[in-house]
Amino acid sequence: MDYNQEQKRDRKTLLWAALAILALLNIVLLYFFYQERQENESKDTIIAAKTEEVLFTKTKLDSISIQLDAKIAEIQQLGGSVDSLIALKQQLEKDKQSLQSKNAYSAKTYEDKIRSYEAILSQKDRDIAQLKEELGIVTARNEELSQTVTGLQSEREALADSVTNFAVQNRELSEKVTIASALRAENIRVNALTAKGKEREGGNYKARRIDQLKVSFVLGENSIAKQDRKDVFMRILDPNGAVLSDMATGSGAFVHNGREMIYSSKEAVNFTNSRQNLDIYYGKGGVPLKDGKYTVELYSEGFKIGQGDFTVK
Repeated sequence: MDYNQEQKRDRKTLLWAALAILALLNIVLLYFFYQERQENESKDTIIAAKTEEVLFTKTKLDSISIQLDAKIAEIQQLGGSVDSLIALKQQLEKDKQSLQSKNAYSAKTYEDKIRSYEAILSQKDRDIAQLKEELGIVTARNEELSQTVTGLQSEREALADSVTNFAVQNRELSEKVTIASALRAENIRVNALTAKGKEREGGNYKARRIDQLKVSFVLGENSIAKQDRKDVFMRILDPNGAVLSDMATGSGAFVHNGREMIYSSKEAVNFTNSRQNLDIYYGKGGVPLKDGKYTVELYSEGFKIGQGDFTVK
């Protein structure tokens, strides 16, 4: 009986010892768990702080990049060199790319880079101010030159206008002189000649009694006209407006107002400004003339100098 009780006591002692060991193990496990949790929280805090630093640095670099673009555009507009700023912008982009690797991030390194970039931006502000000042001087000089050039252009335009006006007036005067120098055919008469040479007057003729037409007129006085040899062209138009012509007997073509015209006959005369009488003949050949009113036109030196008519019945 005593032996059994002793065994029970031993078992109880072992049980309590086992429970004590388990409790101790739990305490140790809890301690390590707590320690690991503390370390993880510390790591998370460090990572969060580092991430915040990286984001802040990226924001600063983005701001510097925008300012660099503005400086490059402004200096280009002012005519300055931007090669160094373009190289700086390329380096800035590389620094921004490096931020993607957080393990290689160094706050101190990037603080130094940012201060360097900001110092360069400040220097460029001073350079831009100097460029603007220099440009202001150049602009003032350019305005003076522009005013001088404008004045010269105005004088040149005024001179050109005067020359143009003179040329117009000279041309108008020349045209007036040319028109005034045109000959004038006066007292135009058309007579009919028979085959036997008998001449009929009056302006009304029977077709069968017409072998030739004789157009007589006086060249009026004109002191402006040049006294030299002149060709006088005669056109005889039938009732339908067709020109009577026979190339075999002296008809041909001449140019009037840029247009070629057929003439019936022509005569050359040495103009002496003495109211000369001139006769021009046209032989109809074997072609009978139609009944109706005919028109006679006279031209010389590009001008129509007279017109007459006669009737065939």
